[in-house]
Amino acid sequence: MDENGTDRHFMSQALMLAQAAMAAGEVPVGALVCDPVAQTVVAQAANAPIASHDPSAHAEILALRAAGAVLGNYRLGGLWLYVTLEPCAMCAGALAHARIARLIFGTPDPKGGAVVSGPRFFEQKTCHWRPRVTGGVLAEDSAALLRRFFKARR
Repeated sequence: MDENGTDRHFMSQALMLAQAAMAAGEVPVGALVCDPVAQTVVAQAANAPIASHDPSAHAEILALRAAGAVLGNYRLGGLWLYVTLEPCAMCAGALAHARIARLIFGTPDPKGGAVVSGPRFFEQKTCHWRPRVTGGVLAEDSAALLRRFFKARR
């Protein structure tokens, strides 16, 4: 499988979800859980903490929940998660518990990220599962969307 082309393809879909989140007044983050063998989307979600009145309704969490429901299992081993923004500590913890095989994210989050920024969750000795991580896929597109969102709110 051509990870580079596949990564851009699925990240483009995650960016469309992020745009939908922005249109709904949510921070523009989108996420997909994919089966890399079948090259299919198992589940997808956009940020929804405001609409759902749920601080845990990050795109990653919602996509993991949906994938678990589709597959009938909370363990999502072998699957990949694409997300437009570097996951926070909560989401990184959920990825570890789900046993996601690979995390692909768009832009780093210097203020709230926990994978390559901040606490580097997967590098902690207490982390029991470490997905393979690829960052920077369509990073500028993700960052530009976030800048537009926050500029409009200021």
